Amino acid sequence: MKKTLISVAVLGAMSSAAFAQSNVTIYGIVDAGISNERGAYNGNTTTVTSGAMNATRVGFRGTEDLGGGLSAIFTLEAGARVDTGALDNTNNTLFNRQAFVGLRSATAGTLTLGRQYTPWYNALVQVGDPFAAGLAGSAKNLFPANGINVRNSNSVVYQTPVFNGFSAEVFYGAGEQVGDSDAQRQVGGAVSYSNGPLNARLAYNNRNNDTVAGGITTERGIGRNSLLAVNYDFKVAKAFFMYGQNKGLQSTAYANGTAFLPTTTPQISARASQDSRDYLVGATVPVNVTGKVIVSYIRADDREVFNQDASQWAVAYTHELSKRTTGYVSYGRINNKNGASFTVGNNSDTGTGDSAFNVGVRHSF
Repeated sequence: MKKTLISVAVLGAMSSAAFAQSNVTIYGIVDAGISNERGAYNGNTTTVTSGAMNATRVGFRGTEDLGGGLSAIFTLEAGARVDTGALDNTNNTLFNRQAFVGLRSATAGTLTLGRQYTPWYNALVQVGDPFAAGLAGSAKNLFPANGINVRNSNSVVYQTPVFNGFSAEVFYGAGEQVGDSDAQRQVGGAVSYSNGPLNARLAYNNRNNDTVAGGITTERGIGRNSLLAVNYDFKVAKAFFMYGQNKGLQSTAYANGTAFLPTTTPQISARASQDSRDYLVGATVPVNVTGKVIVSYIRADDREVFNQDASQWAVAYTHELSKRTTGYVSYGRINNKNGASFTVGNNSDTGTGDSAFNVGVRHSF
């Protein structure tokens, strides 16, 4: 009996130690507000919107210490809409935002597999855009941040440790097309430098547009996106700069290509450029301890014969009501030229017109 009790105590201690080495966190964002959009062909609209500043989400993030500086990690993240309570995607995928598992080593880096963000999009959000892809000033309104340029299923990502401020990331998204392993595949990478007030990142994305049907490949070419993103913190203000090159089919795509066109059957979408450049300059300026003013100017330069250029200016103010709750107000306006069809959206919505006003509140947990 004594031996049995001792065995149970030892097993219990071992079990407690094992659980102590694991950590699972439930986290999320709830973001809702009012959006007024103007300038579309079908007229103006005012809506209760979800995720203007940051997309509403709930996620599970976990780590387990495997010893020797090695950890197992995972993330499962689902997006939702506060205005309706529905999933925020059309195909009813539960963990549509992120779903990956992998290993992290303090000395060898991190390897993950699943549905993940591309290095190109991370550079835009984390380094180059003062609006962090949110509110009416989101850089996604003009930069080609949509579809699989944002995140990709069936992907493998490797991230190096940080060496003297430098780090790198490599991304591979399998096309998984039977008979042609190159069709629909996506590869990318980024090199980063962070030291004190300076953050810089150079990212690249390569997208194979070939399709396979009945064992026959239809070649549709490659879409390429390059991006240089930089920010520098002057304390009194933080300055931002981005420059992007986009070439090939689907290197750019309108988030709403029918906003300024009359309704037809079938609906015809405006033609997106296959050779363009994007520029952004912006800043964030702290106001007291809890407030921040955000401004940016973006220009899309179409290098094709159609010359469908566009420019956007935007301003916002965010106020931290607490460590977890932020109020916001923002305004953005786009000037389209020669039939361009860029719209003023936000983090979660593509937008319906050439100007928009957002006001709302975001709570994180």
